[in-house]
Amino acid sequence: MAHEQYPRVLIVTGVAGSGRFTALRMLEDLGFYCIDNLPVVLMPYALELALQSRQPNLRGVGLGIDARERLFFPQWPRVFAEQEQRGYRLEVLFLDAADEVLLRRYSESRRPHPLAAGEVNPALGIKRERTALAELRERATRVIDTSTISVHELRELVAGLVVNQEPGARMAIELVSFGFKYGMPIGLDIVQDVRFIPNPFFRDELRALNGLDARVSAFVLEQPAAQTFLTRFEELLRNLLPLYEREGRSYLTIGVGCTGGRHRSPVLIAELAQKLGEWGYKLSVRHQHIAL
Repeated sequence: MAHEQYPRVLIVTGVAGSGRFTALRMLEDLGFYCIDNLPVVLMPYALELALQSRQPNLRGVGLGIDARERLFFPQWPRVFAEQEQRGYRLEVLFLDAADEVLLRRYSESRRPHPLAAGEVNPALGIKRERTALAELRERATRVIDTSTISVHELRELVAGLVVNQEPGARMAIELVSFGFKYGMPIGLDIVQDVRFIPNPFFRDELRALNGLDARVSAFVLEQPAAQTFLTRFEELLRNLLPLYEREGRSYLTIGVGCTGGRHRSPVLIAELAQKLGEWGYKLSVRHQHIAL
């Protein structure tokens, strides 16, 4: 009965300071029945309460779960398994951010980290929290890195997650360009390294431009190595993407990285976006390091 009436239960979790409250508020705006800071052992009662509320147009249930609730949090694997046996379809949205970003956010807010145990530096709390959340992060249906995105962009991603995973929707794909020198973005499912392609950075007339400029694009795409990469990678994706969909994946993130993320990877991401769009996939594109 619960499974039929509420086909979706979205668990919102992640490291403190990464935007869980914003994500839950967006779910609430989208018609989810939301409860934050829920002790995990109370999940069965929360789901039953939502079921009995019989709210019209209720899209699903959003539950915020926090590692700070240390007494019951370790019981989440058992509680999740029991609810899935009852027929609920549990999805886990995990919000994350780079440590240096979290440290800056705590410094700006002047708030102590909840797991820092009285320490002035929140770094210890962040480390403890990552350890506590490691297994749940592996269980996540979707990981969103909020390091470089605004609150508005996070809300758009959450809205897309809801719409794209409704029955009948095709798998959505996010394409991300990035620079290895700045670190790989969080949450990539497929990663390709294109540093083997000649770098426009070493052309004086192209160095100050980026991969969105037609001159940079022309230079990259005229390289035989770039054409070989696109041909082979598109062939691989044509075979892999239906397999991901068959396994029930509704969202996939593909990353392409070069040295600085300014020239080669944005060009190739643009080419892949055009091809995957022709195949009928719903796409979003993010150039993580193009402005650095």
